[in-house]
Amino acid sequence: MKTFAYAFLAVALFTGVTTQAQSADEILATYFENTGGEQQWRALSGMKMNAKVNQQGMEIPLEIYQLKDGRQMTVVKFQGKEIKQGVFDGETLWSTNFMTMQPEKGDAETLANLKLNSNDFPDPFLDYKEKGYTVELVGTETMEGAETFKIKLVKEPITVDGQTREDVSYYYFDAENYVPIAVESEIHSGPMKGQTQLITFSDYQEVGGLYFPFSMSQGIKGGASQPITMEQIELNPEVDTAAFAFPAQTDGENKQ
Repeated sequence: MKTFAYAFLAVALFTGVTTQAQSADEILATYFENTGGEQQWRALSGMKMNAKVNQQGMEIPLEIYQLKDGRQMTVVKFQGKEIKQGVFDGETLWSTNFMTMQPEKGDAETLANLKLNSNDFPDPFLDYKEKGYTVELVGTETMEGAETFKIKLVKEPITVDGQTREDVSYYYFDAENYVPIAVESEIHSGPMKGQTQLITFSDYQEVGGLYFPFSMSQGIKGGASQPITMEQIELNPEVDTAAFAFPAQTDGENKQ
């Protein structure tokens, strides 16, 4: 059985809790209690995460920014360059093209779907009813060698190729520690469209009174995955607003 290193494993919050007769809301309430409390999660205004992604044996440093107002950005540090990906300033979504090294705006459909998810910070389950989401306890299932509660999360419908689609994810909460160790969702675009994306979480550690997974992997269910390791998480960072702005166009470049 694969063992996960939870930094708060010794906290005696789980005594007498069984996997029987648990509702989705009870599981989520225990999850938030075990990871710092709903009040402290609501007080969080932003995060800066320093991470490394392992790609074909090469470790590539990342800086990931997520803010409560919806702004987000990933900075890839590669061969002495800082390449911005998935940048959202609240209105505009853009990324740097790896081939041309020029910034390009995202299409209208991707932007609209991103805006729907902008209220998910810091956790889509936090105040989910006010967001118009629904949750359902599907049952128990073994995932990554652990017994888990499988919870279905349905968010606001998204648009895929001009058609409205349900936005559904399945979260697997460890039945002993009540934290997510995996999430599955359908891939809606790109070469892997129609396949199931699997993200796993482990090595939960405390930062400023809240608990975060410091080890993750992302890939296709049943296929290869890409490990991501968190090295540092900074809460409520000061971030220059200009860092999210789409660069000014020059010489006819930077077209949408």
